[in-house]
Amino acid sequence: MKTEIEVKFCRIDIDDIRQRLQDAGAQREQPLRLMRRIVIEQPHHRAEHSFIRIRDEGNKTTLTFKRRKTMDIATDAHNTKELEVVVSSFDDTVEIFKEAGWPPVSYQESKRETWKLGDAEVVIDVWPWLDPYIEIEAPTEDIVRSAAVQLGLSWEDAFYGRVEHVYRLQYEIAAGFQGPIDLERLTFDMELPAEFKAK
Repeated sequence: MKTEIEVKFCRIDIDDIRQRLQDAGAQREQPLRLMRRIVIEQPHHRAEHSFIRIRDEGNKTTLTFKRRKTMDIATDAHNTKELEVVVSSFDDTVEIFKEAGWPPVSYQESKRETWKLGDAEVVIDVWPWLDPYIEIEAPTEDIVRSAAVQLGLSWEDAFYGRVEHVYRLQYEIAAGFQGPIDLERLTFDMELPAEFKAK
């Protein structure tokens, strides 16, 4: 499994970050588009901080297994290992796992725009009820840091948490409720659940 080296910068202005990307010479590879994902999490996955994700990315569908060193907010960009393959069908892959006895625990929607800045991938992520954020991913932390510098971002503002942690920056989450993973559905046409209270 490879280590996923990435950081987030939260609560960004999309027009501002697009201009910064253009000024840095980045190339937009995919426009802002809807992403559909299914998360599969069995009891042993939760115990080992892992999960399976099937994601329709607009131009391809990926099947990913992720394992994290900690489910708390990480202190560096090296918290997650992943194994990912491209599959031919989102719906059929979901059905395979259902038939195998591993049904999804959550269906989630987000929107993503993908840019390439040198050897780094920079994505603009938009989730329901959440201020936009960007994620920078690259083969090494040095490349990630360099991309952040090119975009005029301070490493002190880098955030290493999962999307559940990003929600916690913006909302008080009810006790005993992890966040999006505990919602059977997370879509743009839903109202804010009672478990989420704006700070």
